[in-house]
Amino acid sequence: MGLFNKFKNIFSKKESEEVALYDKGLEKTRKEFVNKISLLNNKYKKVSKEYFDELEEILIMADIGVNTVMEFIDKLKYRVKHENIQDSEDLKEVIIDEMFIIYVNNEIVVNKINYSESGPTVILFVGVNGVGKTTTIGKIAHKLQLEGKKVMLVAGDTFRAGAIEQLKEWGIRTNSKVIYSDSKDPSSVVYDGLQEALTESYDVVLIDTAGRLQNKTNLMNELEKMNKVIGRLIPNAPQETLLVIDATTGQNGISQAKSFKEITNITGIVLTKLDGTAKGGIVLAIKEAVNIPVKFVGLGEKETDLRVFDIEKYIYGLFKDM
Repeated sequence: MGLFNKFKNIFSKKESEEVALYDKGLEKTRKEFVNKISLLNNKYKKVSKEYFDELEEILIMADIGVNTVMEFIDKLKYRVKHENIQDSEDLKEVIIDEMFIIYVNNEIVVNKINYSESGPTVILFVGVNGVGKTTTIGKIAHKLQLEGKKVMLVAGDTFRAGAIEQLKEWGIRTNSKVIYSDSKDPSSVVYDGLQEALTESYDVVLIDTAGRLQNKTNLMNELEKMNKVIGRLIPNAPQETLLVIDATTGQNGISQAKSFKEITNITGIVLTKLDGTAKGGIVLAIKEAVNIPVKFVGLGEKETDLRVFDIEKYIYGLFKDM
């Protein structure tokens, strides 16, 4: 039995709220992507060069990324040859299995937050303007509050007009303390926040940052300074630096991931608006491009629709109609 059939047997018997959310959130991608593969299999009953040429195009259009697709097609061709697969229907499950393998890549996939064993856990959020960074912080604050954690939000984006007000609004909605200042120095705001977090025994501190990628040097210097301030007050912090990317931007999102990886140590990715794109293959492309795990995905607009990423539920949501 292939990997996908195992997922299908598990998830279809008892479709949880989370499985249903992946199902709904990946609907646009599934309709676009799976329909094309089904049409391809109807067109070519036998696996052939033409079949692979058209499959390659479908995968690239799903924003899986050219390099990933080329490697993926080579693996499929190898299995077709060595397993003597001739019928295109028999290849469907191999396609799904190999997609799972691409993401996992013989590694232990870590999608959970690295919490501090003692003292506050500090999570830094980076990303360009407009990707939903502040909203993501608010949604994660909501999730952590439901888990019984004492959460602080720090308005480290002192440049974007409205960023502080937006974070203050999320503080009210999630019953989280918000630290902010009229100062233009984000590191001083972070310092004040962490001092209070230590004094008042906060569990988690979520820090917003400015999203100015145009000038990499300034942003790098700012993040370096922020990291030094954090590390001086709380050893081994930040425990996480999460890069927020808008899934609807496709290949542009992958470029952002590469640029931010050059600037600072990214430990995980948050993909927002995955439900708003027909190119959900970006999940696979981004892992291949920067080898950083996706830790959260946005599957809807509600506070509860930001979920810890689960590769098995993702594969199931993507291919359940096949």
